Amino acid sequence: MPAPIDLYYWPTPNGWKISIALEEMGLPYRCHLVDIGAGDQHKPDFLAISPNNRIPAITDPEGPDDAPVNIFESGAILLYLARKTGRFMGETVRDRIAVEEWLMWQMGGVGPMAGQAHHFLKFAPENIPYAKDRYRSEVARLYGVLDRRLADSRYVAGDFYSIADMALWGWCSLWEGQQQTLEDKPHFARWLDAVGAREGIRRGRALHADKRRDPTAKPA
Repeated sequence: MPAPIDLYYWPTPNGWKISIALEEMGLPYRCHLVDIGAGDQHKPDFLAISPNNRIPAITDPEGPDDAPVNIFESGAILLYLARKTGRFMGETVRDRIAVEEWLMWQMGGVGPMAGQAHHFLKFAPENIPYAKDRYRSEVARLYGVLDRRLADSRYVAGDFYSIADMALWGWCSLWEGQQQTLEDKPHFARWLDAVGAREGIRRGRALHADKRRDPTAKPA
């Protein structure tokens, strides 16, 4: 039995990437909550692991050469875990290229743009129509790209489930909060349902789900 991986986590779409991957890969782990609303991400102990003061991060006590390794940035963690287990990267070099393409697309596009959409649509103290329209429209464009891709393949990188799907699903599952529609994206909707039905996805998404805060909720 491998030693548990330490997961530094808060239940956000970026955090879900790694909780989902650990569940899908069957890797034992210990979860350490980093309350980003309370500022835990700025504490020295966490900064020693994640110098950019962002979750998620991991410590693998059985890293390269059997020495511990700290890893920050969700994409880097996903690639590391896929290499460690030999899973969810496809079978061929072309498969791996496709996985890396769509993973980078998520990291450079969907994650940042959906994050900005959430901020300006739900969190920002001021109503800024330009920002709302800009990020709402860019998320719609990106989801259109994904819908067209999924018209030709079962999953994002091809006909196999991969870390690219894990990276995308959490952000994409929040499409309503990003003020998107699914009626014109049937392939995207099919993929959302299929991936969301996986047990690993459900378990990873459920990790400390009670800690999530809805900024639009009215006080009781």
